[in-house]
Amino acid sequence: MKIKKVEVVDFGLTEFKAEQRKVWDKNGRRPPWSASGPVANPMTPYPRYSAYRPSWMPPANSTANPSAGVLVTADDGSQGFSVFYWADFLGSIISDYLGPRIQGEPAMATEKIYDMMVRLCAPFGASGLASYAVSAIDLALWDLKGKVLDKPVYELIGGPQKDFIKCYPTGGDVDWHMELGFPATKLPCPYGPHDGLDGLHKNVELIAATREIVGQDIEIMLDCWMAFDVEYTVKLAERLRPYQLSWIEETLRPEEFSAHQELRRRLPWQILATGEHWYTTKPFFEAARSHVADILQPDIGWVGGLTPLIKICAIAEAAGLSVVPHGGAITPYGQHAIFSMPAVRWGEYYIGSPPGVSLADAVLMPGVPYAVDGKLIPSDAPGFGVALKPENFTIIR
Repeated sequence: MKIKKVEVVDFGLTEFKAEQRKVWDKNGRRPPWSASGPVANPMTPYPRYSAYRPSWMPPANSTANPSAGVLVTADDGSQGFSVFYWADFLGSIISDYLGPRIQGEPAMATEKIYDMMVRLCAPFGASGLASYAVSAIDLALWDLKGKVLDKPVYELIGGPQKDFIKCYPTGGDVDWHMELGFPATKLPCPYGPHDGLDGLHKNVELIAATREIVGQDIEIMLDCWMAFDVEYTVKLAERLRPYQLSWIEETLRPEEFSAHQELRRRLPWQILATGEHWYTTKPFFEAARSHVADILQPDIGWVGGLTPLIKICAIAEAAGLSVVPHGGAITPYGQHAIFSMPAVRWGEYYIGSPPGVSLADAVLMPGVPYAVDGKLIPSDAPGFGVALKPENFTIIR
């Protein structure tokens, strides 16, 4: 069975998203935390963009193609698909460059095809947007493999390792997280170095207030999203020590590897997490070898797909580290990986919907399981189990 074609498609979720928005407007108690800033980010030095990520981030997908994905078709008619973002940037890489060059290859040969795609990207780099494109194709191939073998993907990569996925939410609506029954909460850090001492004090006040709300039996994490430098991270961590953070996450920009090493030296007592903006397996190997972080956080939709994520979990296990895939528990792809990998003990469940809207009404796509009381079990349908039908897809390119 060979790969016949690789196409970029629109899943046709416009109506689904519109109905979902109506429910949000009806049931939402207040606007979600994600509707406004401040949230610390790499653009903090520039007031024009400092307060709010969406003010400068590219749209996930264009209004013309709001739900883009990859559809891989084999010569026997078997199909697999995956969702991806930033279709306006990635469409050409997928359909004009990578897709044609893997046509005719064995459709079940995920290791070979992943290796081919990373090597194909060597002239312009396999990181960044190229890695997003590789991820989309790799996940579509795993979906196809599961459907051909009539097995959920988690069965193909070792079977269930857990009875369920233990989830923590990411977001600013802590009271809602507690009402939903989560055993932990991760906060977006509002302020960074360019906000001065006032911002530093406000960050500490946020964590202190959160600890007061949730009590001592709930874990708290802090997501700093590439906004800090070593000096600021050390200052903030020292001030937050009384509040017993489970970890501080992604304080530095991903390419600053020597800074990661210095931060580890300066904060030997603080659990550090990072890696959502690292691509391919190589930076994770270097991080594990140098032990610059305790928790590795590859994003299955960005790092290159499921194939490299499995390797990263093996690297982490060998180094005595753990893995918490970025946003893993809200996507079917991350759910299957988390369910089967011993290195993963948590599933991150991003919540951007308004408080009062049930998690059932906030899923990304039909058929994707959602957390109940902080627990989740992936779909046992073939492939990744997403309830979409290829006959309803529209070919974009």
